[in-house]
Amino acid sequence: MKVLEFADLGEEDSLLITFTGAFNPNADREGELAPLLQALENCAGEWMPDVVSGKRKRKYSRAALLTALEERSSERYTHSGFYRTKWPALDMSLGLRFPPLPPELDVFMRVKPLSFFSEAERCRRLVDMVRAWASRYPVPHAVAHSGDDMELAGFPDFGRDDKTRRRDGFDKIYEVCWLNVFGPKLVETVGRERMLSTPAHRVEELPNGSVLLVTWPTVADFASKEARLAQARAHAHLRPDLDFDTVLRTLQERSAALAPVEPRLPQDLAPLLSRVVDRAASHERQRRIAELNAWRPPEPEEWRPADSALPPDVEDQERACEHYGTLAEHLVALLHTEVPSVFEATPESLTDADFYFWREEFPTSRMREAIDEHAVPAIGAYLGEVLVRNLGGRWIPRQKLMEAQVLVGNRVWFPFARAHHYMRSCQALLDYSLTQLYRVAERHRG
Repeated sequence: MKVLEFADLGEEDSLLITFTGAFNPNADREGELAPLLQALENCAGEWMPDVVSGKRKRKYSRAALLTALEERSSERYTHSGFYRTKWPALDMSLGLRFPPLPPELDVFMRVKPLSFFSEAERCRRLVDMVRAWASRYPVPHAVAHSGDDMELAGFPDFGRDDKTRRRDGFDKIYEVCWLNVFGPKLVETVGRERMLSTPAHRVEELPNGSVLLVTWPTVADFASKEARLAQARAHAHLRPDLDFDTVLRTLQERSAALAPVEPRLPQDLAPLLSRVVDRAASHERQRRIAELNAWRPPEPEEWRPADSALPPDVEDQERACEHYGTLAEHLVALLHTEVPSVFEATPESLTDADFYFWREEFPTSRMREAIDEHAVPAIGAYLGEVLVRNLGGRWIPRQKLMEAQVLVGNRVWFPFARAHHYMRSCQALLDYSLTQLYRVAERHRG
């Protein structure tokens, strides 16, 4: 049973919900979970899970969930996953913790894309679901908000180390999200009267003393000027020790960081850099595009005019060229599983190799001795072979690999020297990419 993966929707923002409430571990499990599942079934609508996962995936039903929880049960914990087979994508987990740990019902949920929640009615149903959960399973704190914005806010650490965060939890109002449930302890810390007078779209006291607060009608436009103003007003009201202008400026800076940036990548490297961008986390994607828009690779320096070429200094030039071919085959052997195009020895295969080495952080994830002794010669030879096969180049062999050249048009290129520069660091993989050298050589070949 194939579920819709988040990766299938690209690096788009998602709705994130975190909810950790109390439950009775001694009660009948089906009955104890019934209010949670009833609220989910009543309110989810178009994003309702249709798959539940234990040791295997099953079509969603309450019975299938109970089976999944039983399959994964241990003395202190059990959990199950919920997914969808159609748009929008859902990645949801339900965990149950048992004594001697504090009994907890833990829901972590992402729905993608966030733009799905641009309608006020969908958002209202979502709020009703969380309200029902928080009324039945008391929480110290729960939120629903943009996943990207929560990343930028530093959720859930908020600048604290792990030990402090685990000890203190959400002991004060570090952040006000789109939807918030503040447990009784937090309410008393702020003051119940102050909490209930918060300027917001919806403020409601729950039967167990918690307070539900929603800053704005819809979550999808959380980054708009008006929504940020509402968020800042609520936060500054709940934390009178904070400066309103500072809170608002911080929120506006996060909105700017998430605002779409039009890619204007260097033309030669656009196919490579677009893949680099795609690897960025969605909350970092726009910043990464802006950085690469402003960046330009240095012009290749590994060349000489053809009339200044070093003459061949080997006894058997044909045998030397065969050796270069053998070295290039070493790279094919290394990459063929991850980079199938490497068999073709085309410009596109150079870009695929560039991306592989960058993705793997190859210069820092492998032993330096192995890189210098094996990877650099193989990469240099492969680059030279691509120049020969695709640009009508010709090897000019030399005893020292770093001096070996490929003649293309009115220039000779030093592919092994390029490979040496290329493998110095992860940034060097972009500064000295194989793709860039090839494209410059292509422009100068005739």
